[in-house]
Amino acid sequence: MLDRIKALADRPLLLAALIGLAALLLFGFHIGQPTIPFFDEEHYVPAARALIELEFPRNTEHPLVAKQIIAWGIELFGDDPFGWRIMSAVAGAMTVVGGFTFMLLLAGAVRPAVIAAILLMLNQTLFIQSRIAMLDIFLGVFILWAMVVFLWAMRGETTKQVLWRWIGGSVLLGLAVGVKWAAIPYVALAGLAFIVIRVRDAVHAKKPVTTALGGKGQPHWQGLATIPGLLLMGVVSIAVYLFTFAPAFFYAFEPMTLETLIPYQQAMYAAQTQVLSHHTYQSDWWSWPIMERPIWYLYEYNNGAQRGVLLIGNPMIMWGGLIAVGYCLWNWFRTRAILPLAMALLWIASLAIYIVIPKSLGFFYYYHLSGIFICFALPVAFDRYDAGRKRGYEEWFLAAALLLFVYFYPIISAMPLSDGRAFEHWMWFDSWR
Repeated sequence: MLDRIKALADRPLLLAALIGLAALLLFGFHIGQPTIPFFDEEHYVPAARALIELEFPRNTEHPLVAKQIIAWGIELFGDDPFGWRIMSAVAGAMTVVGGFTFMLLLAGAVRPAVIAAILLMLNQTLFIQSRIAMLDIFLGVFILWAMVVFLWAMRGETTKQVLWRWIGGSVLLGLAVGVKWAAIPYVALAGLAFIVIRVRDAVHAKKPVTTALGGKGQPHWQGLATIPGLLLMGVVSIAVYLFTFAPAFFYAFEPMTLETLIPYQQAMYAAQTQVLSHHTYQSDWWSWPIMERPIWYLYEYNNGAQRGVLLIGNPMIMWGGLIAVGYCLWNWFRTRAILPLAMALLWIASLAIYIVIPKSLGFFYYYHLSGIFICFALPVAFDRYDAGRKRGYEEWFLAAALLLFVYFYPIISAMPLSDGRAFEHWMWFDSWR
C-alpha cells in the first residue's frame, strides 16, 4: 500500500498538503462535542476572551501566545465550541505536516515520512489535544516546526539562506516559549545540537576541533559561525518571546508596562513552581511512557448523551515506540549510524526534561511532545530493521494501530455512549479508571 505513494514522491508539497488536509478533517470532525468547556478549557477559554476584550490579566501563570491563538479562533468562527477548538485542530494538522517534513528532511525518503505522518494521526494524544482548547498542541507545533526550519537552514546553499532560515527557527522557538515555559529546554537543546554537529563535522573531516567555531567551509549551516549563531538564536528567541506580551500593554485594567514586564516573569515563575495539593490524575514522569495513569478530560452527560474523552495514547504506537527507541540505540551501537541515535536521544531528552523542571505535580499530557517524537523513532527503526527489503512490517504495524484507534475512538472523541458505566469496556487496567 505505502509503495503507491511513489506517484507523489516527486511532488512533496502536494503530498504534504494532502496529508495536512486529511489530518484536519480527522481532527475537526465532530469537534463541537462536548458543547461545554471541558478540562482545562475552563481556564483557557476565559483567558482567550479576556484577550479579545483586552479586559485584564487572566491565567497569569502562562504566557499569552496559545491563548491569543485560541482568541483568534473565537473571533473568526464565534464564541462556541467550534470557535474555541478550531485553532487547535489547525495546529494539530500542522503538527502532522511538520512531522512529515521533518522525517523527509532527515531520512531523505518519502516512505518513512508518510509513515511518521500516519503514526501522528493515529497516536491518540495528538488527536485529543487537537480537539481541545489547551496550550500543549501549540507548544508542540512551534517546537516541531522550529526543528524543521533549523534542518532546512542546515542545508542552505548560501550564507543568506542559512541566516534567514536560522532566524526563522529562532522566531519559532521564541513563540514556543511564549506558549509555555516548557519550551525553554528545547532552546538549550537546539543550541547543544548545533555545537555537537559542528564538532562532529570537524572530527569527521579530521580537522582541529577549533574549526567547529568558524562559519566558512562548514558542511552544515555554511557561513554561520558557531558563537554568533548561538547568540543570534538567543537574542531573536528572547526578543520574540518578550514581544508576545504586547497585548497585555493594552489591558483596560492592570495593563503591563516596561517596568512590570520583568517582575511579571518572576510572578509567573512563582506560580508555576508553587507546591500544589494532590490531584486525582497526577502522575510521575517515568509512568508516562507506559501510560499508567491516563486522564479523563470529560465523562458526563452532555447534549443528550453520556460522553467521555480519555487522554490515552494508542497502545500499539506508545508501547511499540519504546521498542523502537531501544532498537534505534542498539542499531547505533552496531553501526554507528547517526539517524537512529538522534531519534532515540530526541525522545529521551523530551522525557528527561521533566526530571529537572521544577514542577510539584506531573500529568500525562506533559508527554505530548514525547508522543510526537516516538512517532519518528518508529519509521527509522523499521527502515533500519528492514534494510531495504520491503517486507511490509510497517504496513502491518499501521493496520494494528488503526484498529486500536477505531477501538478507542468513542472515548477519545466524545461520541455518545450507551450509559454511565460504558467506560468499563475500555479500562484494561485499574489505573486507567
